[in-house]
Parts: sequence; C-alpha cells; structure tokens
Amino acid sequence: MHMNIRKLRSAAMAVSAAALTISLAACGSSGPAGSGTNADSATMWGLTGGNQPVLQKSVDAWNKAHSDETIKLDFFANDAYKTKVRTAVGAGQGPTFIYGWGGGVLKSYVDAGQVADLSDFVKQNPEVKSRYLPAVLKNGVINGKTYALPNNNVQPVVLYFNKDVFAKVGVQPPKTWDELMALVPKFKDAGIAPFSLGGQSKWPDLMWLEYLVERIGGPQVFADIAANKPNAWSNPAVTEALTKIQQLVDAGGFVNGFSSIAADSNADQALLYTGKAAMILQGGWIYQGMKKDAPDFVKSGKLGFSTFPTVSGGKGDPADVVGNPSNFWSISSKATDKQKKAALDYVKSGMFTDQNTQDLIDSGAVPVVTGIESKLAASPDKDFLTYVYGMAKNAPSFTLSWDQALSPAQGDAMLANLDQIFLKKITPEQFVSTMNATIGK
Repeated sequence: MHMNIRKLRSAAMAVSAAALTISLAACGSSGPAGSGTNADSATMWGLTGGNQPVLQKSVDAWNKAHSDETIKLDFFANDAYKTKVRTAVGAGQGPTFIYGWGGGVLKSYVDAGQVADLSDFVKQNPEVKSRYLPAVLKNGVINGKTYALPNNNVQPVVLYFNKDVFAKVGVQPPKTWDELMALVPKFKDAGIAPFSLGGQSKWPDLMWLEYLVERIGGPQVFADIAANKPNAWSNPAVTEALTKIQQLVDAGGFVNGFSSIAADSNADQALLYTGKAAMILQGGWIYQGMKKDAPDFVKSGKLGFSTFPTVSGGKGDPADVVGNPSNFWSISSKATDKQKKAALDYVKSGMFTDQNTQDLIDSGAVPVVTGIESKLAASPDKDFLTYVYGMAKNAPSFTLSWDQALSPAQGDAMLANLDQIFLKKITPEQFVSTMNATIGK
C-alpha cells in the first residue's frame, strides 16, 4: 500500500560543508556492537533515544553473522550529533554511515562531494527500492540521483495531551487556535502548565512556527522560502505565525523556565506524563521515549494525541503535516572500498528484515516500508501507530522539518532567531528581516 502523500517539501540549497572547530564526546558507545570490530570496520553514528535499542540490535545481529563486514556503532545525543557530524563531514572525516534527514543538509554534503551516489545501487537492487513507501524514498534524491535511503520510521509532529489533566480541568483538546488560547488560563488556574517545551534545544520551538505557517498560509509559503525566492520570509503568514507565538508566550502558555529545558534528556516529555503540563507539541518519535520511561502512563490510555489546530481564515489544509518523513543513511564518499561494500551490504540485507521491522513496531514506531498494516493492527500500540500511519498516508502535504530542509547556514540562523522570538527579545518584523538576508546563503 503506497503512502498517498502528494507533496513532500525539501530545499535544494548549495553550500559548502564547513569544518567547525568543535569536538564533542559520544553520549553512548558501540557496546556489544563493537565486539569483533577493527580498524577496517565500517563506522556508524546513531542517535540516542527511541530507536537506539532497535539499531543496536540490528547491528549486533549483523556483526554476529558477518565477521568479515563488521560495523562499529556509536551513539550521540541529537543536538551534539548535528554539530559533530557536520564538523566531521566538512573535514572529510565523516563516518561510513552518515545519519541524516535529507533536504538542504544532505544537499550541502552532495555539493561538497562527501556522500556517495547510490543510484546504481538502487537500480541493481530493485528489492531495496520496492520495500519503501515511495513518497518517503524521494527525500533522499537530489537532482535526480539517490544519495540517501530511509532507515527507520515516519515521524510527523503530533499534539500530545494528558487525558487525566484534561478530565481534571473539564476541557477537551483544542481543534482551533482560538480554543487553544482559551485553554491557557484554565490550565494555569489549575496550577498546570498548558504546554511543555524543550526550549533549550531550540528545534522544538520550530514545530510551532512550522504548523502555524502551514495552517495560516498553506505549504506554498515554505516552498517559496525553500526555493530561495527573494523576500520569501516576508509572506504575511510568517509574521502572523510569529505574532501568535508571542501572544501564546505572553499568555503564559509554556511552562516556566522552558528556555532551560532540554529535549535531549526527555525532560519536556516528563512534564507531560507527570501531569505538570497538559500538552506538548513534539515529534512522533517521543512516543517511544514515553513508552520506555512511563509505560504505565502509555499502557493505561492516559496519553492522548491529536493534530495541530486550525487557524480561522487560514489557507492550509487541516490534514497537512510537518515533521520528518524518515531518517536516512548516506554512505561517505571518503570511506574505503571495504567499508563501502560492508555498508551497502548492510543496507541491502541488514535493514528492514522481518525482525528489524517488528522491532521498530514493538518500540512504538511506524517503519517506512510497505505491507505493514496487519502488523500495526496487531501491536499493543495500534491506536497510536495506526493514527500516525494515517496522518502521513492521508496528508495532502508533508513538509520536512525546516531546519533540515534549509541549508545549514539558514537553518542555524532560523533556530537562533526563533529562540529570540520565544524569549521576546526580537519582534516578528526583525525575524523576517534577518531571515530574508539569509536567502541564497
């Protein structure tokens, strides 16, 4: 069954990958997957969090069965990884397997000649191409050539809520922005933060801007930004979205001290399941974290989930979603021939095996492969998994997270300035002016 996503937005910005003078230590090690590896092993960097145990298990199984093609796996926290991998790739010292999101960051690697063209590999192995949901596969394609292949699960951004807290206050999840704003004083009067937010990490802030711009102006607004159209940030939908964010901040919509809460530590999720916050706007991936850290909360049905509210007079389709169609593996062009062969063999027959696919589902994720409907329906997490699958499948537009869709330079500037919007240190007009100046960079 093919995912019926008619539009997947991604940017195509050409930039050189810069070598940053930063070195960050790993937040996790290869563990059992490192046993039996050597200097000739392919190297792989993954993210700590929801998919970590699934990837670890997959690589462990591969290494056990392929002593001549081992993989050395190391894990890093999300924020540290994004800096570390750009540093390494920019210096021509990236791992064999480069974990990414597609979009403008991938384009920067392609332009710098740092990732291998996988087009011939895909043509020679049609079974690899056919296993993927086609619309997701497109996000690894730059200028008609494949440079990255999906490696895990579809990840739309979801509005999560604590059903117990809502019942306590006697309210319903918001379907419109006006309803959302009306909930703020009700939760505050009950001593509950309306929304949790990992503001220290900055990228969670972006989910608010992405959805508001989508609901107000539709997907074309960001499509123009991604296409580097002059003054594209000046679209009125952007200013209106930024204004609404600051109105929500002024109303006390976010938990006190949100700018010091880190998403990498799952502290933002904890506020939701402990009842200190009523809602959180976050990626589909945090379900895995809550299932692990708060199993009773998830299993008891206390976790609710919904789509982002509509905005009165908005042009966007209420079914449009933002987020990550998947994560991807690219293969470093600087790897040795032996490392490249091991990497491609793993991509071909080590990923999305029956066991790996089931492990993803068991972790609370929706794999980006075809023919899994019955497996999702059989899962104890079927309510959430089928909901997420339906969100993606039925979305008229699925816009890639902006910080990945844009060039690295634009994405960094956007997150830094959006942080200032949430902290009320700049105006929407100042944000727009600053971001217009980044177009083409």
